[in-house]
Amino acid sequence: MSIFDLTVNGKPHQVDVVSDTPMLWVLREHLNLVGAKYGCGIAQCGACTIHLDGIAVRSCSVPVSSVGNRAVTTIEGLSPDASHPLQEAWLEHDVPQCGYCQTGQIMNAAALLRKNPNPSDDEIERGMQGNLCRCGTYIRIRAAIKTAAANMG
Repeated sequence: MSIFDLTVNGKPHQVDVVSDTPMLWVLREHLNLVGAKYGCGIAQCGACTIHLDGIAVRSCSVPVSSVGNRAVTTIEGLSPDASHPLQEAWLEHDVPQCGYCQTGQIMNAAALLRKNPNPSDDEIERGMQGNLCRCGTYIRIRAAIKTAAANMG
C-alpha cells in the first residue's frame, strides 16, 4: 500500500491503496464518486470515462500511480449542479434510456468539445468511438452534442 495525493474535481484527496489500483476503484470505493461505471474493465466500452487534465481516459485501465499531479475530473465535477451545457442538452434530447453509459458518454463529449467546439457529424462519430450504448441512443447523443456545442459557442 502507498499513499497517493490526488486532485479530484478541484479538491485534494489522499488515498492509501496498492499502486496498480485502477482509478475507477479509487474513485468509487475510496472517494465515493460513483458516476464513473464499471462496464468492461478493459477500456473498450467507455462507461468509466473521466478526464485527466481535460483529456478523456478510461479510468478502469489507469493505475492510480500514473496519475501524479494531473487534475482528475469526474462527472460529479463537470458542474456542481448538472448545469453543464452537455448535461442540459442530454435532458433536452431525452438521451438516457437505461443510463448506464451516459456519464462516460458525457465526459467523452466534454473532452471532444474542448478540442473541437463545433464538430461535424463525422467528427462527433470519430470522437465518440469507443463509447458504447447498449440502448442505441447514438442519434440523440449526436444531437445533444450539437446542441451543447451551439449553446457553448
